[in-house]
Amino acid sequence: MADGLTHDLFLGGRLAVWQPEKGYRAGIDPVLLAAAVPARPGQSVLELGCGVGVASLCLGARLPGLDLAGVELQEAYAALARRNAAETGIAFEVTTADLATLPAPLRARSFDHVIANPPYHRRERGSRAPEPGRERALGEDTPLALWFGIAARRLVPGGRLTAIQRIERLPELLSAAESARLGSIEVLPLAPRPGRSPKLALLRARKGGRGAFRLHNALILHAGERHERDGESYAPAILAVLRQGAALAWPA
Repeated sequence: MADGLTHDLFLGGRLAVWQPEKGYRAGIDPVLLAAAVPARPGQSVLELGCGVGVASLCLGARLPGLDLAGVELQEAYAALARRNAAETGIAFEVTTADLATLPAPLRARSFDHVIANPPYHRRERGSRAPEPGRERALGEDTPLALWFGIAARRLVPGGRLTAIQRIERLPELLSAAESARLGSIEVLPLAPRPGRSPKLALLRARKGGRGAFRLHNALILHAGERHERDGESYAPAILAVLRQGAALAWPA
């Protein structure tokens, strides 16, 4: 730890990332987001609200040869994302900007994929986090409809959006996707254990897609109905994602 930072390992130690000791800290959510992106080497990916870069760097570690770009509002986090990219050797161009006012060079570009882990909490609900960086990362100022609208404008025709969000906001996600004219929507709920209600959901959508909406059965994150021993209890498929950098297999 140095200067209020921690150096944390992801993907079983394949990826080391600097992030604030206090404030917003990446957990497994951006790793799952990266694993859910159906990208191919040579394609371009834009991450909206990239934080310290965990999702994009996990994706780059799994699929070398991607053209990775990110946008982050908070300069301290954007600077760490650049540092993390440089130290890991993964090419990742990070721009400090507000999503609503992207700079002209980004507005001139189109991407095969846009990924996003928008703030989970609506600002009018719940209490504010005491640390400003965490509050900005977790508390929404920009509506989901704007996130998805920006994503749609940055996608090539047929390009894909992949996002992760709390399950109770699924109606907003679907409304935002419809407003942005994103179709072929698939939702994969993420449940902590068998018999438990999903807490998160992954969403995929395609610009110009015409496929029917698909709601998949929940993916179970942990093995067993309860936590019965010390240590990890992730299901094998999730453990492969978190420790080996595997892709997340969606139901056919």
